[in-house]
Amino acid sequence: MEFGYFSMPSHPPERALKAGLDWDLQTLRWLDELGYSEAWIGEHHTAPWEPNPSPDLLIAQALLQTKRLRIGPGGFLLPYHHPAELANRVAMLDHMSDGRLMFGVAASGLPSDWAMFNVDGMSGTNREMTREALDIILRMWSDEPSFQYRGKFWNVDKPEPMFGTLKPHLKPLQRPHPPIGVAGLSKNSDTLKMAGEHGFLPLSLNLNPSYVATHWAAVEEGAKRTGRTPHRRDWRMVREVFVADTDAEAMRLAVGGMMGRMMREYFLPLLAQFGFLEYLKHDPSVPDSDVTPEYCARYNWLVGSPATVAERLERVYRDVGGFGSLLVFGFDYADQPEAWHNSLRLLAQEVAPRVEHLTPR
Repeated sequence: MEFGYFSMPSHPPERALKAGLDWDLQTLRWLDELGYSEAWIGEHHTAPWEPNPSPDLLIAQALLQTKRLRIGPGGFLLPYHHPAELANRVAMLDHMSDGRLMFGVAASGLPSDWAMFNVDGMSGTNREMTREALDIILRMWSDEPSFQYRGKFWNVDKPEPMFGTLKPHLKPLQRPHPPIGVAGLSKNSDTLKMAGEHGFLPLSLNLNPSYVATHWAAVEEGAKRTGRTPHRRDWRMVREVFVADTDAEAMRLAVGGMMGRMMREYFLPLLAQFGFLEYLKHDPSVPDSDVTPEYCARYNWLVGSPATVAERLERVYRDVGGFGSLLVFGFDYADQPEAWHNSLRLLAQEVAPRVEHLTPR
């Protein structure tokens, strides 16, 4: 099993934007030093708890401050970007990375973002736009010398050479392109079906194992459409993780720290508005009011000593049928940096050896 990181990035609303980016960069440096394999950086436009509209700006800085860590947007929200412009920008970023870039894409799930960009997410237009944009981007990166694309949402030309010297020329360093990751949240996720169709890396966001197990079924359904065989080693699982020397200390730092505050003030109320709290329950009879940070730490999060977290991680692995990478859900512990660094260190140095036998087929 590989270990990586998934950052929304999350910061408390009072955190200055640059201070939040400074914390993200510090965390990415730690991940690199501790031997984590990868990190994904999210994009959001209207969530004060997720203040990062441009993951590539953070990634460009992080690439200069790390040596081995693979980094990528997790992901670019394709409905909000012109696909030809984004294809060129990502190609350039791949060269800046010396081939360490990953390219994550997503359809966008915040109604406030839909409203800002006038995208009808309720009818699934955002998902249609994501598929069309990705088709265009892949064609821009292909060896196809020229084409005209007339789509439902974008018209794009890859023109023939002009004036003897002007022509499309920007392609990624990694050929045919950087590894592409697709994040999914909803049951039987359409974006994860798209991952299966194309052989992309599926990323499952942090809900309970019985719900997330449907995500692999979506990947397999998509793969059947194109005759592919998906591999569970490519599946990334995002989980809230906090490791400390003892179970009691881990609970105190998780529930009583920024993890608990962010969940209490933002994420759990938001999931309640979306009707998603049921997917955090270990038993459907549990009242919504009981789904608190304390409840999540007990039933969903991987919180505890190294031995406890290893045991819980193996249980999740068995419950979903196996996956290849655990992605730690990122939180802003800038006010308690030693605690977060220690958690990342214990996961890499003491939990990972306990679960190295978990190798999906």
